[in-house]
Amino acid sequence: MTTARWPIELRLAKDKKSLRIAFDDGTAFDLPAEYLRVTSPSAEVQGHSPAQRKTVPGKRGVSIISVLPVGNYAVRLVFDDMHDTGIFGWDYLHTLGAELPARWQEYVDALSAKGLHRDPH
Repeated sequence: MTTARWPIELRLAKDKKSLRIAFDDGTAFDLPAEYLRVTSPSAEVQGHSPAQRKTVPGKRGVSIISVLPVGNYAVRLVFDDMHDTGIFGWDYLHTLGAELPARWQEYVDALSAKGLHRDPH
């Protein structure tokens, strides 16, 4: 049985380029907006199966313009490119923080393999 983690701090950086989240288990993460955008749990990014997952290019410099509560289990992030359909649950945010180096490298590698770039056109 897993223990649900509960956020004790959720703070958008003044420059809107990262989201800080701290949990009651003592872990805390500063998650870059670009990372959150390209790992959005939305169907637009994740598809409806692993085979449909998209590699989202051109999001370097993206900002989070709004953090909206969804019940007591998640937040909806609104990005300045108007992407706003991802519901980020507490466990997913914790996983993104804990796995940031590996997931980021996978993303960069996927961009490279597909001839895509982080910079907007």
